[in-house]
Amino acid sequence: MISVTSENARQTKYCSAIKGALKIKGHATNNELLIELRRVFPELSATTVHRATARLASRGEIAVAPSAKDGSMRYDSNLEPHDHFLCSSCHLLRDIDVKSKLNAILKRSICDCQVSGRLIIEGLCSSCERALLTVK
Repeated sequence: MISVTSENARQTKYCSAIKGALKIKGHATNNELLIELRRVFPELSATTVHRATARLASRGEIAVAPSAKDGSMRYDSNLEPHDHFLCSSCHLLRDIDVKSKLNAILKRSICDCQVSGRLIIEGLCSSCERALLTVK
């Protein structure tokens, strides 16, 4: 019979919960995950979430996303190569795929140099844009 230590079981339980929460949220910081998961695991510590997300990212089970407004690491449930739209006001992050459509334009614009990384397009999300228009 294989014995599972409580540390391994706890990490497995938390890692599974983190992956599940991230799948629902799409993108999240450690703090956002901690707040979400404490509803089910009130004893969960910030250190445990940090260690688990670092472990999951190093294994390729979750991806690293563009950082949050405060500079915090943000994680992504989408493991496929993709670009992001980042709201410059509320810092909402959405998955998009525009690099493949813009590659020829980008290449011409930068003297035939090849873009190798993914793109982050910044602007205002529709909610922030509406809020801005109602203020005027």
